[in-house]
Amino acid sequence: MKSLTIAGLAREGGVGVETIRYYQRRGLLLTPASPPGSAPRGVRRYGDADVKRLRFIRSAQISGFTLEEIKELLSLDGRKNRKRAQEIAYARVKDLDEKIASMTAARQALLNLARRCETEKGPCPIIPAFT
Repeated sequence: MKSLTIAGLAREGGVGVETIRYYQRRGLLLTPASPPGSAPRGVRRYGDADVKRLRFIRSAQISGFTLEEIKELLSLDGRKNRKRAQEIAYARVKDLDEKIASMTAARQALLNLARRCETEKGPCPIIPAFT
């Protein structure tokens, strides 16, 4: 089992220490108790479960989930709350599909402008299109 300081946890998760503290304030990560016999604000230790949870949070963020959605996913029981987890995932897929459609349209519009700039005489239409 790992015994990491907050800096070690941050390193394992590929984030900064302030990100760990932010996740703790948001209730996504637990703040471990100070070790027995140490000062109340002594060095706290994080374990494998904390690393796993942090990596889940980061992966879920990369997939586009909000911190509130991630918090809810973390609170669900994988056996009892399958339906709710599925609803959250499908909502994320719908949002991603909408973003993909929007970005695809923007890409096509920009490509059309670039082609017009290449083939048409006169000023390039790209700059006026964004003003």
